[in-house]
Amino acid sequence: MPDSQPTSRIKLFWQRRVVGLIVGQLKQGITAKKIALTIALAVTLGVFPIFGATTALCLAAGIWLRLNQPIMQFVNWLISALQLSMIFVFVRIGEWLTNAQRVSFSVPEMFKKFHESPRRFFHDYGMTGVHGVEGWALVAPLLASALYFAVLPPVKKLAGFYQSSSTHAR
Repeated sequence: MPDSQPTSRIKLFWQRRVVGLIVGQLKQGITAKKIALTIALAVTLGVFPIFGATTALCLAAGIWLRLNQPIMQFVNWLISALQLSMIFVFVRIGEWLTNAQRVSFSVPEMFKKFHESPRRFFHDYGMTGVHGVEGWALVAPLLASALYFAVLPPVKKLAGFYQSSSTHAR
């Protein structure tokens, strides 16, 4: 039975951290629509292709739109590996959009070069970052919309379950 242990840990993590956080916010009166928007924007901003910018972007969007910061920052943290894998995709989309020459790069190589010389790094990869942002900007509205409409039904179902169980408890 050792195979089920990692699955049960993931399930427990999901129930306690993700579902528990959402239910806690529903109990405080936050609507399912607001939670779905928070999750959709957190994922969309969380894959922004510039390291170190996602926390500030989520914070700013959350304040501006009055979204739930604990959910937003948790989702941002949760998808950090996805951000890493999407950088290459966004750079290629940006290069395609601007008809730019493809730049050969790897994320580990970029980290190494940044630590060696930040100035040289920005000289060598500045436009690569711009292309990544351009690619992200093209995809972001579609991603946010798709995520919102995908996340809304399960959050509404969770809200309905919470409301029906709290009504029966009275």
